[in-house]
Amino acid sequence: MENIRLFFLNLGQNEQFIEYTTTFLAALIFFVAGHFIAKIVANITRRIMTRWGSAELLKKFVGKIVYLLVFSIPFIAGLEVLGLNITTVLAVFGAAGLAIGLALKDSLSNLAAGVVIAVLGPFRPDDFVEISGMTGTVTTVTLFSTILTTTDNKLVIIPNNSIINNPITNYTAKTERRIDMTIGVSYDDDLQKVSEICERILQNHPQVLTKPEPLVLLTDLADSSVNFAVRPWAKTDDYWTVRAELLTSIKQELEAAGCSIPYPQQDVHMRVVNSN
Repeated sequence: MENIRLFFLNLGQNEQFIEYTTTFLAALIFFVAGHFIAKIVANITRRIMTRWGSAELLKKFVGKIVYLLVFSIPFIAGLEVLGLNITTVLAVFGAAGLAIGLALKDSLSNLAAGVVIAVLGPFRPDDFVEISGMTGTVTTVTLFSTILTTTDNKLVIIPNNSIINNPITNYTAKTERRIDMTIGVSYDDDLQKVSEICERILQNHPQVLTKPEPLVLLTDLADSSVNFAVRPWAKTDDYWTVRAELLTSIKQELEAAGCSIPYPQQDVHMRVVNSN
């Protein structure tokens, strides 16, 4: 026990040890204080962006960049206190960054695409979208990938790079949507009556919007039917409900009025040829 006490006593009297300890503690203070200051500045930046209505992904990305930029100042200062050559350290970090960049070029491509998505904001969590051939609700958007939940409750992870390079359809970006329906009736039916029935159904449905005004137009004289384009507008949240109810009502009303909704068919005429 006495030997241990003498050892530490000698260390305390060693000027070189005191100098090393002081230098290490000073560098540690730079690192710790720099971490907390950078964290505070990053949080303030994210709060400001929240007031501006920025996307969550963009706030996270900018917050990380701000943290690294602010922390780099006390980090370099701490390295200088330790007596390290900053030029050499930066050269080592640069070479390591280049090697990592070449090894992870696909991931960095996804990162760049994630930044573009964060800035442009083509979709946000809870939006119903179609991207890269997949349709579903956006669950999570990260800097590297986007996660969708399909209508049959499957989880789909899509790299951001493939999203940027393909068309994006956002079904819930607007508060209103047009319902496009094609109603076919027989060539023998009264077309004026069909048009009036469809218009009446649209006017009487409580969830069909009056502005924009719904349209009923004769569009095609098809092979087996005369086709009407029925195009009402509804709130995006009511889209599928309104569509299903309108289709049901139109079919029932047309049949009650004596109109028929034909199905594809062919008439075959037999011709008998006298062999004589």
